[in-house]
Amino acid sequence: MALGLFRVCLVVVTAIINHPLLFPRENATVPENEEEIIRKMQAHQEKLQLEQLRLEEEVAQLAAEKEALEQAVTEGQQQNETRTAWDLWSTLCMVLFLMIEVWRQDHQDGPSPECPGGDEDELSGLGGTPLRDLTLPDKATLDHFYERCIRGATADAARTREFVEGFVDDLLEALRSLCNRDTDMEVEDFIGVDSMYENWQVGRPLVCHLFVPFTPPEPYRFHPELWCSGRSVPLGCQGYGQIKVVLGDDDRPGCICGKTTLPEDMLCLLHGKSGKAPPGGRMKDLLCAAESPYLDTMQVMKWFQKALTRAWHRIARKYEFDLAFGQLDTPGSLKIKFRSGKFMPFNLIPVIQCEDSDLYFVSHLPRGSSQWTPVSSTDWVLSFAIYERHFLRVTSKALPEGACHLSCLQIASFLLAKQSRLTGPSGLSSYHLKTILMHLLLVRKPTDWKAEQLDSRLQELLRFLEKSLLEKKLCHFFIGNRKVPEAMGLPEAIRRAEPLNLFRPFVLQRSLYRKTVDSFYEMLKNVPALISEYSLHIPSDHASLPPKALVL
Repeated sequence: MALGLFRVCLVVVTAIINHPLLFPRENATVPENEEEIIRKMQAHQEKLQLEQLRLEEEVAQLAAEKEALEQAVTEGQQQNETRTAWDLWSTLCMVLFLMIEVWRQDHQDGPSPECPGGDEDELSGLGGTPLRDLTLPDKATLDHFYERCIRGATADAARTREFVEGFVDDLLEALRSLCNRDTDMEVEDFIGVDSMYENWQVGRPLVCHLFVPFTPPEPYRFHPELWCSGRSVPLGCQGYGQIKVVLGDDDRPGCICGKTTLPEDMLCLLHGKSGKAPPGGRMKDLLCAAESPYLDTMQVMKWFQKALTRAWHRIARKYEFDLAFGQLDTPGSLKIKFRSGKFMPFNLIPVIQCEDSDLYFVSHLPRGSSQWTPVSSTDWVLSFAIYERHFLRVTSKALPEGACHLSCLQIASFLLAKQSRLTGPSGLSSYHLKTILMHLLLVRKPTDWKAEQLDSRLQELLRFLEKSLLEKKLCHFFIGNRKVPEAMGLPEAIRRAEPLNLFRPFVLQRSLYRKTVDSFYEMLKNVPALISEYSLHIPSDHASLPPKALVL
């Protein structure tokens, strides 16, 4: 642009200087090439006009680009503001939904709502019919069935417990007398658990489940490690723990021979030459896995079975019956065989106490008690049997006289057991039914468990089970359940742990889930027939307690 203006000024100055009227010459004559000069001036003027047009177009283009850039920046700011507002709204909605869900879980006092229609369609595709479309027997029929079948079959439960406990006391005393105090595990007194000690055992034969705690020889001790103690574990290992065998602390009370060096000519009156651990620790002798300080369940099973066999051989001459193992893959599954051909099974379960709580690590659970399957031989199942017994006992004291909660559990367990004999075992067990009952006891008022409400509570338990099967989710009653009263004394780490889904196997095993659902609805259809059949007579196809055990 500057060059163009300079050219225009130059042309104007040249024209003024050469104008004949302003600067006349002496011999003023029109040059011969005047026409040529005029033609050149016109051409130069046209060139300047074209240059001016080009410059105006460039200026207009620059202005347009500037305006477009400003408009784009304005639109981008508007979009950012809109996106920020949308993100803020989405966050607020998510927080609101989470607050509603937390409030629903923490303040819902009634049982879970019924299944929605779409989920019922999914179950019907598996061959089932929703529970509300089935008819269960009324209260009078249930009462008659309970009196004739269940109450009569469990009348001698107290005598069975007394007989088994007396025999187990003698057996464990013989086991202790055979153990070497310096090298063998020390066995403590048994603890009764499960249905026989919670007063809801059904069916025959009556089976006592007894925990037998054991501890290592000095100076060793067990150090339990829970899955929720800070270490990262797979989802399938929830509810398990490991038992590490470590040397006891020096400040721990014990014999002084284990903390000092005795001269060669001195002996400890309790432990012989020395109470110290052998060099190297010899973890294999302490029932640990190979090249590992962790207790091995298979090693414990072999040790316990050998110890029980030796103890029985020592006292066998005192009794007029035989003792045999019932299940070889369970450590203390025993069976008393009488000369009459009858038998009495019971389970001695070796366990390890978890610190100072009522939690116990179990090497093997009885068949059908849970769906948990250990991944490794060093995984121990965490049992809440003592807490469950305590919860049912404390809750029963607050319920009306003759409450129907245990009767409800007994009827449901009886029906499940009979259905399992008809169609084979499924993914359901009596432990799942007991878990549902404890959930209902926690949310229901005590007045809802009166004796006349047996039919209503039984239907509610089955509805809870149906909904849990549909959702493939049944939360463990103690793990991660902060509604459990603090008076129960549950460790805080267990209360704050992630909830454990007892129905997680149904998520991983589709065939097991389908079979379980089919068996559940088949059981519901068979309820009237089963109750009618077993109300007329009590089957006598199992052994019963003998009148009296003979002791020499």
